[in-house]
Amino acid sequence: MSAERDSAVGEQGSDGGRKTAGAARTAAAGTGASAASAKKAAPSKKAAARKPAAAKKAAAEKTPGATKPAAKKAPAAKKAAPAKKASSAKSSAPLRKAPAPRKQVVAPKKATASVPAAPAKTVAAHPQGESRTALVRRARRINRELAEVYPYAHPELDFENPFQLVVATVLSAQTTDLRVNQTTPALFAKYPTPEDLAAANPEEVEEILRPTGFFRAKTKSVIGLSKALVEQFGGEVPGRLEDLVKLPGVGRKTAFVVLGNAFGRPGITVDTHFQRLVRRWKWTDETDPDKIEAAVGALFPKSDWTDLSHHVIWHGRRICHARKPACGACPIAPLCPAYGEGETDPEKAKKLLKYEKAGQPGQRLRPPQAYLDAGGRAAPPLGAG
Repeated sequence: MSAERDSAVGEQGSDGGRKTAGAARTAAAGTGASAASAKKAAPSKKAAARKPAAAKKAAAEKTPGATKPAAKKAPAAKKAAPAKKASSAKSSAPLRKAPAPRKQVVAPKKATASVPAAPAKTVAAHPQGESRTALVRRARRINRELAEVYPYAHPELDFENPFQLVVATVLSAQTTDLRVNQTTPALFAKYPTPEDLAAANPEEVEEILRPTGFFRAKTKSVIGLSKALVEQFGGEVPGRLEDLVKLPGVGRKTAFVVLGNAFGRPGITVDTHFQRLVRRWKWTDETDPDKIEAAVGALFPKSDWTDLSHHVIWHGRRICHARKPACGACPIAPLCPAYGEGETDPEKAKKLLKYEKAGQPGQRLRPPQAYLDAGGRAAPPLGAG
């Protein structure tokens, strides 16, 4: 019994008690160390199973040399984060300031391009929102400016009486006044009165009118209106709108040309030039000639209508052309909402001017003396070199 108990406790001898105690302490220490190592091993395995990053951290704790670099990297990472923030803040700062340089680049271009039109922006920057009063004032100012530019404005068809004027106006459709003026001398020399033209041979008239284009239709019109004058008005051109529009080939435009220039009765001539310019100037958005006539007529006193028509038509033929307006040479550019549709360079714009504005002949073979006194030149006759 005692032998089994002693073997279980320890080895006996002369100093058996000490050996047993030391052995016991050694065994206890070994057991504690193994338990501690077991405890340390268990968490590392769980951490490794849970997160690879935790396993790396445990390995770094076991290796003393690896702990210091990790400690150095951590602050570096912390310092790097603010650096990134600072760099991102700096990089974002130029993005916020970026619009300012863009404005500085674009604004000078706009300012440079619009230097000649600066007054236009102050006068008619938003014509759509213009009040009725502002529109009337701007329209009348444009007419006054054009009156100073074209003080000699007149009908550009050669005529000596109302009959010649009504015939010449009918012939001016789809051609220039110059071509009509070069053609009518032969026509009126052979058929000077409505009675003569009413009895004319259509083939002979067609041959004379061939240069004006659409000569067959025009021949039918001028012979027809001559017959109507003879049969209905005793060979005299009537001085009323309602009578004139009954004549073959005569519409409101032709009637107002005759009334205004042969009878001194105010009228607005809405030809292609007039239509184009009043829409560019935002006087009206209408496209129908009758509606344009009514809209523009409401902006001016009736006494101004005939001269207004001359001013607008002359400006359309000489400066404000359909395809390439000479904006850089336009005297009313500060008042025009459409400034910039054409050439704005003054030197290039001068090359686009026509007739007397370009030092060239006008459209009339026999212009008024006022036109000649102002420096205008008569047009050459048909066939002249």
